[in-house]
Amino acid sequence: MNKTDAIDSASYTSSSQKSTLKQITLDLTSDEAQNLKNYCEQTGKEVTNVIEELIQKLPVV
Repeated sequence: MNKTDAIDSASYTSSSQKSTLKQITLDLTSDEAQNLKNYCEQTGKEVTNVIEELIQKLPVV
């Protein structure tokens, strides 16, 4: 895995509006990238899905 990965993620504004994609660039340390890679290998999940799941769990403030 490279230090920097570009990831497409969905942005949902409401259930009645179309979803739009936003591209982000995520800078990870070598340790962070290795942890993410290991997690994905252990769970069988794609990197994008793991990050999307974490973002969806963030509290709305």
